[in-house]
Amino acid sequence: MHDALVRAGRALRLALLIALAALFLLPFYLLVRNGLASEAEITAPGWTPFPRDPHWSNVRELFTDPDVPMAHALLNSALIAVATTAGTLLLASLAGYGLARIPYRHANAVFYAILGTLMVPAAVTFVPTFVLVSSLGWVSSLRGLIVPTLFSAFACFVFRQYFLGFPRELEDAAQVDGLGYWRTYWRVVVPNSRPVFAAVGTIVFIGAWNSFLWPLVIGQGRSSWTVQVALSTFTTAQTVTVHELFVAAAVSILPLLLVFLFLQRYIVAGVERSGIDD
Repeated sequence: MHDALVRAGRALRLALLIALAALFLLPFYLLVRNGLASEAEITAPGWTPFPRDPHWSNVRELFTDPDVPMAHALLNSALIAVATTAGTLLLASLAGYGLARIPYRHANAVFYAILGTLMVPAAVTFVPTFVLVSSLGWVSSLRGLIVPTLFSAFACFVFRQYFLGFPRELEDAAQVDGLGYWRTYWRVVVPNSRPVFAAVGTIVFIGAWNSFLWPLVIGQGRSSWTVQVALSTFTTAQTVTVHELFVAAAVSILPLLLVFLFLQRYIVAGVERSGIDD
């Protein structure tokens, strides 16, 4: 009787996992299905699980569309996401390490001030940031798209919490060898903190890739469009190019899927070891 209940419980959990996996994969299936269908098949009242005649030419049409520079938008998004991730990791980790390890009487006050910025709505700082970027002449430039996004209070908080739990023995051994805070950070702390760097980097990368409002306002020229801005141009008041929109959406999420698949184990490990629940 007990064995039957155990098997029934396992079967129930397996069925639940399969149902949740199918629900999770449903949007990706719809992207691929509609991306390879014609306009008539997408808007037809009847439903077919897959296009009878897959239109692989839709992919070529996406990258040859004269109105939407999709390839250039993907390149811009990649440059912005990589630069934002690298810059945020550098600045936030240095700030977090300084707050966690360098003695300073006002360190807690500075830390609480940083946390306080998390409570300020983004809408409050949006216009002042735009005015500042515009006065610097950074509109429609990668500098205007990257620099204002490099400072993350959340990333600083995660690094500070992680470094509070970092083994002091390793740092003490480095200081005995004559290393200061700077070289200890680079030679000891960073190589032994890969999980939290990977976790924060993945979150920042996804956020930078999916950013829409700031690139829409700053990237006023076609040459500075990101992939999210390019996606929005497929749906306008005049025309709606449905099949290209689905293909573009499928192409735009591929980098995120690859990043997440390669680094997903670090996300959990980094958050677990960051001491957020302390």
